[in-house]
Order: sequence, then structure tokens, then C-alpha cells
Amino acid sequence: MLTIEKYGAIDIGSNAVRLLINSVKEEEGKEPKFKKISLVRVPIRLGADVFSTKKVSDENIDRMIDTMMAYHLLMKTHKVAAYKACATSAMREAVNGKEVVAAIKEKTGIHIDIIDGKEEAAIIAMTELKDLISSEGAYLYVDVGGGSTEFTVYFEGKTVASKSFKLGTIRLLNNLVSEEVWKEVATWITQYTASFDEISLIGSGGNINNIFKNSGKSNGKPLSFLYLSSYYKLLKSMTYEERIRTLNLNQDRADVIVPAAQIYLSAMKWSGAAQVYVPKIGLSDGIIRTLHFEKMKSIKN
Repeated sequence: MLTIEKYGAIDIGSNAVRLLINSVKEEEGKEPKFKKISLVRVPIRLGADVFSTKKVSDENIDRMIDTMMAYHLLMKTHKVAAYKACATSAMREAVNGKEVVAAIKEKTGIHIDIIDGKEEAAIIAMTELKDLISSEGAYLYVDVGGGSTEFTVYFEGKTVASKSFKLGTIRLLNNLVSEEVWKEVATWITQYTASFDEISLIGSGGNINNIFKNSGKSNGKPLSFLYLSSYYKLLKSMTYEERIRTLNLNQDRADVIVPAAQIYLSAMKWSGAAQVYVPKIGLSDGIIRTLHFEKMKSIKN
């Protein structure tokens, strides 16, 4: 028997708000198949508000409400069976975060969960990431966001350590990351990766996906430290306008991609990783899988 359900995932980050709609095909005796139906991204830079003023501005609250209304209608027209909306770093730190969530719920019917770094990492671990780390070897997973970066060390498919740091692209652009934070990250990575003779990075986030796309590499092939280092130097040598013109980057990508590359390169240097794998995974993908497996669990019970 074949069943197909659609699920929605809303990822409210510090740099953008995304809606992913997936269909999940379930056939008896076979693994479920996940297929992306629609992906919409609205560049609402909540981090620019929160990391400097500690509040989501009135303008961005209005934009959030409009976006959630649109997402609600999109999910309705796609006949989505279930959805989950998660907000991360910026909304965690906003003093009016709960008020914003309540206003959105009242105006649009969309309920938002504000999740911490640990829960964010756990949701992402539900993605195809587990297939990559199930093999022998050590991996450092690095998910760079606008407000924070999540680091997880895996060895032979098991989690060794995981931590979220307030090291994000929006914070770096606004000079809100101290040398002390960089030192903490370096110490943590060195501590948990020093015992491995060989380790690879797994990069997650829109910026590393964009870098990988421009590399021309085949899916599944890693980027070398040398390539990423050269690309970072190229980005740094260009002005914001040149990155938009020459590299065809979106306006809200052309600035954050530079500090993002810096974070990935730093993580590679401190861990001794010579290559970085870039699977197409993220919080939205993890939310979809979480919704599906929660439904299957409830059916079995």
C-alpha cells in the first residue's frame, strides 16, 4: 500500500525565514522517500535587530506576520498534513520574543517554538546526516547561522560532544563577537578532536551550500581546505557590489558569506580537517523528518 503525505517546516533564523514543503512517500516494506515540493525564503534579518537592540523591531514584526500569513496560505493550498515552526538564535535572545510569537499566533494561527541550540542540533541529526556519519571515522559537524554556530563531534556514528556558540555571521558583521568567544570555540574544537588522527568537516547552512554550488563539484564530493581558503580570499578581495555582480549572489548573501567562510576555515584549521562535505541538510529537513517519524510512532502506538 502506498501513502503520500505532505509536511511543512518553518525555520525562523537570524538572517532569513524559510518554508520547506516536502512530500513523504510511504510504501510497505520500503524506506520512506522524502521529496522537496516547495522552498520559499524571505530575507528578514532578525539578528540585525536583536543582537544590537535586544528586540525585534516593529517593522520586522509586521514583516514576520505578513510572511507567516503567506506561509499559512501556501501550506493550506498544498494540503499539508502537519507543520512545525522553529525559531532559533535571534528569537531566543529577543526580550520581546514571546510577545512576537503570541502576536503571530493571534494574527496568522501559526504556532512557533523557540528552540535552544541543543534541540536544534538534535532536529538536524534526524536528517540524512546520520547516513554520512554512520561509517567509520570522525566528523566535525558545523552549522553556521546568523546568530550562532552549532558544533557536533561524531565518531563511528555516535555523538562525542555538541555545543552551540554565539558565533554567527550577523554578529560578526556587526562586530559583536569578542576574541574571547573565538578562543572558547578554538579550545572546544581542539579538545574534542585532538585524539583523532584524521577528521572531516560536515558543513551546513546556506552559505556553504552556495560555495559548494559555485565550486562545480559533484554531489557527495568534498571541498578541500585549499579550495575553501582560496575562495575566502577571493570573497575578501571583492566589494559587496562586486560579489553581487560577479558571483551573482543575492543582496542578503553577499555580506554574510564572508564571515561564514571564515568560521568554516577556522573550524577546519583547529580540528585539522583537510576536507569539508556539504550535504543538502538543514533544520527544515530535520523538522520534516521529525514530523513524519512522530506520526509513524503514534500510528504504531
